Amino acid sequence: MSTAKIRTRYAPSPTGKMHVGNLRTALYEFLIAKHEDGDFILRIEDTDQERFVEGAVDIINRTLEKTGLAYDEGPDKDKGFGPYVQSERMATGMYLECAKELVAKGEAYYCFCDKERLESLKQEVAGKEIVVYDKHCLGLSKEEVEEKLAAGLPYVIRQNVPREGTTTFKDEIYGEITVENEELDDMILIKSDGYPTYNFANVIDDHKMEITHVVRGNEYISSTPKYQRLYDAFGWESPKYIHLPLITDENHKKLSKRSGHASFEDLLEQGFVAEAVVNYIALLGWSPEDNREIFSLQELIDVFDYHHISKSPAVFDMVKLKWMNGEYLKAMEPEKFYEMAMPYIKEVIKKPLDLKKILDMVKTRIEVFPDIAPMVDFFEELPEYDVAMYTHKKMKTNSENSLTVLKELLPILEAWEDYSVDALHDRIFAYIEEKGIKNGQALWPIRTAVSGKQMTPAGAFEIMEVLGKEESLARIRKGIVMLEAEAS
Repeated sequence: MSTAKIRTRYAPSPTGKMHVGNLRTALYEFLIAKHEDGDFILRIEDTDQERFVEGAVDIINRTLEKTGLAYDEGPDKDKGFGPYVQSERMATGMYLECAKELVAKGEAYYCFCDKERLESLKQEVAGKEIVVYDKHCLGLSKEEVEEKLAAGLPYVIRQNVPREGTTTFKDEIYGEITVENEELDDMILIKSDGYPTYNFANVIDDHKMEITHVVRGNEYISSTPKYQRLYDAFGWESPKYIHLPLITDENHKKLSKRSGHASFEDLLEQGFVAEAVVNYIALLGWSPEDNREIFSLQELIDVFDYHHISKSPAVFDMVKLKWMNGEYLKAMEPEKFYEMAMPYIKEVIKKPLDLKKILDMVKTRIEVFPDIAPMVDFFEELPEYDVAMYTHKKMKTNSENSLTVLKELLPILEAWEDYSVDALHDRIFAYIEEKGIKNGQALWPIRTAVSGKQMTPAGAFEIMEVLGKEESLARIRKGIVMLEAEAS
């Protein structure tokens, strides 16, 4: 490679939502490049036409934008290494040209075997049926190959891997890896539809774009010897390989695309914020020297060292992600929090209440936005609740003294006009002092009456300020009726 500058690329296939594993790959590639002031490139690998999903390219672009992973080169930013979409690169004929170069070197060959013959070569390996190709077409003479090509017979071009010897490559995380050549199949380089396979196009594009570091999941380790053989066959310098550990769910099973936390968009829909997801995903397989956990994207760029990537599988722990998301919500600027949280609170509160005041109550108490609804729904409507809630051992309350407190406070609150927090505090504490009772003996019955909940995001005064005088009094009167009914 002619360049000394680090160049990484994110090369997704447009096949649907962006899986957490793919996002981590993109993030690590971005951090590796940016840590060294290098270039991060977006390349769309759309050679698998059967799996192409309409709109998937938009998802890729939207995800990179929301996560802050700004690419230096890509389909809309050609810096001289384009096109950055494989199907457009194919139009140049470069893949077929490269494959023919390998054929001329004896490193690849034309294969004309039909579907029926390939079916007959199926073997069961580790419980799976796979085709182990027998190099049948490698034995065709040059004349036979030319004759079949001239006749227009369909063909593929296969890599020619020797059956003897070994292939070695170095991974930056796993070290030097050597495999027996007999374990490698003659993979297809050019398919019968003329498109290059993902594996072949990947190598060609990485070389032509001068990619210095290739980052991918460790499920690709088994394919890397074949990539290495292609670099060697062309006489090209291979990039640094960085294979990332598997991400598992809490049960230590591979993260499934069907699980609710498998894609970035799923997580946003569940009320997580993009910055927290990026921060959490950065720690799935990498850790800083000081074991710190909360990082902005710029802070990750500053400290990220890929040599600290782990070999062990990383567990996607939803509890940990929720905790981290909660920390981001606590630290969020109020106006941004209001903007993001408003759709969630408006789902449950339709009355003309001060929604910002209610959101201030929950900001430090929630972990994800959907936590808001069950925490504040009582503002919209007083829920049905059990009169037993008025009895609280620690607060020294029971039905009898709660009824007394509410009946004594009702006329005081009916005559009181200022329902601001401070004014309510001063008036009710004056009552507490006058009666010589414990604070909780007055505050617990009031809060129970105005909320109907065991747990609330704020105290009685804050709740009453938002509800206003009329609604607060109506709820206290209902509490009195419930307690009187129980007493009788």
